[in-house]
Amino acid sequence: MHDAVKDNTEKRAKRVIAALKANNMEGWYLPDAAGVREFVEKLIPEGAVVSSGGSMTLAETGVIDLLGSGRYQYLDRSKATTGEEIGRLYRQVFSADWYLASANAITEAGEIYSVDGNSNRVAAITFGPANVLLVVGCNKIVKDLAAAKDRVEAIAAPANTVRLSCATPCAATGKCEHCHSPARICCTTTIHSFQRIPGRIKVLLVGEPLGF
Repeated sequence: MHDAVKDNTEKRAKRVIAALKANNMEGWYLPDAAGVREFVEKLIPEGAVVSSGGSMTLAETGVIDLLGSGRYQYLDRSKATTGEEIGRLYRQVFSADWYLASANAITEAGEIYSVDGNSNRVAAITFGPANVLLVVGCNKIVKDLAAAKDRVEAIAAPANTVRLSCATPCAATGKCEHCHSPARICCTTTIHSFQRIPGRIKVLLVGEPLGF
C-alpha cells in the first residue's frame, strides 16, 4: 500500500473512531494486521470467559488461535458436535466476559452494520456479553448505511456463501438475488448507532483489508 493511501486510510479511520466515541462506543486504530493479536492479548485479561462469532478477520489476524491458546476460558463453537450443543453454547455466550467478532461495514457516522444467518452473532453483539470487541479492516469503512447495504449484497454475502458452500443464488451469480433459500445467510440485519452502556462495544480498526 502506498504511503499516501496509508495516510488517507488512517485519517478516515480516525474520523470513524471519533464518530464511534460520540455514539458511546470505544475505538482504536492499528496500521497493520500484524499487531492485532498482541493488542487483543493486552486488552483481554487472562482467564476471562470469551467467545467469538464466525469471522475470517479474526482467523486472518491470529485472534482465533489466541482465544484457543489456553489463556482464556473459550466458549468455542467449533467444538460443539450436535445441534443441541451448539444451541446451548450460543446461549452461554450471553454471560461471557468478552465476545469477539467483526462487522460487515462501519459507516463514517460511526454506525455498525452487521448481517447474520443464524443471528447468534448479531444477538451477542447487541446484548449479553459484558464487552464486545469488533476487529474490522479498513475495507469495511463505508460512507453511509446505503453503502453498507450495497457492500453486503455485492461483496460480503456472495463471498461468504462460497466460503461456506451455501447453496444460494448469490453463490452462483456473485450478487444478492434477494432469495428465500433455506441456506440464506443474510436473515437478520442490525444497525448499532448508539450504546446505552458507554464503551461496551469496542472497535479495533485496522489499516489493511481484512475479511469479506
